[in-house]
Amino acid sequence: MAQFGKALTGAACAVMILLAGCSGSDEDQLTQDDRPADQIYADAEQQLDLGNAEEAGQLFDDVERLYPYSSWAKRAMIMSAYAYYQGQQFDKAEQAARRYLDFYPADKDAAYAQYLIGLSYYDQIVDVGRDQELTLKALRALRETELRYPGTEYARQAKLKYDLAMDHLAGKEMEIGRYYLKRHHYLAAINRFRAVVEEYQTTSQTAEALHRLVECYLALGLTDEAQTAGAILGHNFAASDWYQDSYALLTNRGLRPEATGSGWLKSIYDQVVLGRWL
Repeated sequence: MAQFGKALTGAACAVMILLAGCSGSDEDQLTQDDRPADQIYADAEQQLDLGNAEEAGQLFDDVERLYPYSSWAKRAMIMSAYAYYQGQQFDKAEQAARRYLDFYPADKDAAYAQYLIGLSYYDQIVDVGRDQELTLKALRALRETELRYPGTEYARQAKLKYDLAMDHLAGKEMEIGRYYLKRHHYLAAINRFRAVVEEYQTTSQTAEALHRLVECYLALGLTDEAQTAGAILGHNFAASDWYQDSYALLTNRGLRPEATGSGWLKSIYDQVVLGRWL
């Protein structure tokens, strides 16, 4: 019986310790939830300064959750997006930024929130050999920044990122086009190079695309198209190595870079070089 009593006493103590531990946990949680908004916000900023971006984002979220109608909540919402972006948690960054736009579409920080959405996609863009869905999403979000918030610094930054993303997509087209060209699938290659000339003409890929068109059309015996591609290349990129290569290809066959025929390249020549838009 004495031993049984001791065992019972020990079990009771264990239960009391367990309950005390639970009580302490609840008390800690209550203390956390009862902290004022400015203190939680300050802790979040401190974590961000220390490089703990994810923890900072969670604390900013706590401010919004615990004090949803305060001025601190508004500030915490945009800071949450920034913190998650810094921590490369791009999905959370986008969600926080979109939430901010839902609540404050006309606020002074709305342009930044929209720009953060674009950046969250842009920073995930991978090499040109992979799927470009994120590139397209980045382009849409960055364009939205330009259109909705013109004249802001974020619209200007979005334009720069937009141009780089366009160059990325053009690079994808060039990669596929070169793949077909090496295998002598000239029509398939032409379609890719044509897309660069027509849809991505402001990118750094255009000069090579025109040269590759010269190569493809010469291989097919379509000299009018080859000469016209060379003429456009010479007008816009006369100092480039691509033009020198195209010029050599054409002259070696007794041809010159000049606009001739009536194909799609002749239409582009008329528009770009001669200014005939109709």
